[in-house]
Amino acid sequence: MAKNIQSLERAAAMLRLLAGGERRLGLSDIASSLGLAKGTAHGILRTLQHEGFVEQDSASGRYQLGAELLRLGNSYLDVHELRARALVWTDDLARSSGESVHLGVLHQQGVLIVHHVFRPDDSRQVLEVGAMQPLHSTALGKVLAAYDPVAHTEAVESERRSFTPRTVTDPEEFETVLDVVRARGWGSDVEETWEGVAAVAAPIHDRRRMPVGAIAVTGAVERVCQGGELRPELVAAVRDCARAVSRDLGARRF
Repeated sequence: MAKNIQSLERAAAMLRLLAGGERRLGLSDIASSLGLAKGTAHGILRTLQHEGFVEQDSASGRYQLGAELLRLGNSYLDVHELRARALVWTDDLARSSGESVHLGVLHQQGVLIVHHVFRPDDSRQVLEVGAMQPLHSTALGKVLAAYDPVAHTEAVESERRSFTPRTVTDPEEFETVLDVVRARGWGSDVEETWEGVAAVAAPIHDRRRMPVGAIAVTGAVERVCQGGELRPELVAAVRDCARAVSRDLGARRF
């Protein structure tokens, strides 16, 4: 019978310890709780920190679970399942709004479009499934960056390119934008990525209230906005659609 790898067992025990009880623990607390020498515990913590599974608070020196675990935890949700759950709702949203609808997920420092419902008219349109959108300037990206710690880190650490004069690139201003997204529950992009194009997006959560994607309505500014502001009925429709998909994924607090 093959033997277990002791270092992996200790690392797993460390993650379980950090997942329960106090939010942050010091090196001494961790070492004593697991019956390890401080040097051994520190070595494991340093490796977990390097991989993003553990984070260390710069002020207190205490450790907590890292954002990389969120990415792994969300991986159980297959993108195809997310798309399947959203099919009916996104079709209804496109029909009621008269605009294109996109379903996006975090992927490699950007937003991957995994489903696209065409605007319900006879105009020529290009399928955007598989396309990548930036995190910092699009409605989908800002929603993901506001609710997903991994997306937030990638949006903050990556280059925030200016696509139009409206694109927000300043770090402090960008954080303020994300605060507003969290406060109102939806994000917007009014000519921040493409001239003449506006969008509104809302987050999708799973049964654990984890953010797993976002839904957006996108169209010409003159149709999506009215009097310089996003049409409130569109905002409400996008939020209702995101809530419906979230409920189908098992989220209960809607």
